[in-house]
Amino acid sequence: MNFTPKSSRKQTAHDWLDYLRESNGLGGILAKTEDLAKLKSILGLALEKLGLEHLNPKIEAGWRSGTQNELFLLVSSASIASRLQQTLPSLINELGKLGLTCSAIKVKVKPAPAQWEVKPRAGDKEQRKPKGFNAIAKKSWEELLDKLAPDSDLRKTVERLLRHKPK
Repeated sequence: MNFTPKSSRKQTAHDWLDYLRESNGLGGILAKTEDLAKLKSILGLALEKLGLEHLNPKIEAGWRSGTQNELFLLVSSASIASRLQQTLPSLINELGKLGLTCSAIKVKVKPAPAQWEVKPRAGDKEQRKPKGFNAIAKKSWEELLDKLAPDSDLRKTVERLLRHKPK
C-alpha cells in the first residue's frame, strides 16, 4: 500500500506583519486599515488648521464605497454635522493642500444606541396554570349537565370534569 507521506511538523514562525502582507485576504484588510489611519491623521491636520481639532475624536471617516474621491464622515450628533457642513468647502481645500484629493464630502449623523433595555418582570418567571374554572365556565358546564340524559357517557364525563376541576 502506498500512503502519502506526512508533512513535516517542523514549521518556522513568521512575523505576523509578513503573514498579513502575504495573505491575499488579510493583506487587503491591512492595506485598508493603513489607508484609514492615514486618512484619519490627514483629516485631523486639516481640522486643526480650521480650528476644529476638538471635533476630530468625534468623527469616523472613510471613503464612500465604489469611489475614492468622495469622503464619508460619520458623526455622533447633529450639531457636529451642521458645524462640519458649514466648513465643507474649506475642509476640502485644506485636504487638497495636504495631498488628499477629494471632490465631495458627505456628513451623516450616526444613530444613537438605545438607552433602555427590556427586562422580564420578577413575577413572570413562573407561569401559573389556572386551577379550575371561572364562574362563567362552571355555570356553562353545569347547564350542559342538566340537559344531558342521566345514563349518557357524555354526562358521566362532564360530571367527572366538574369534580376534578374545582374553582
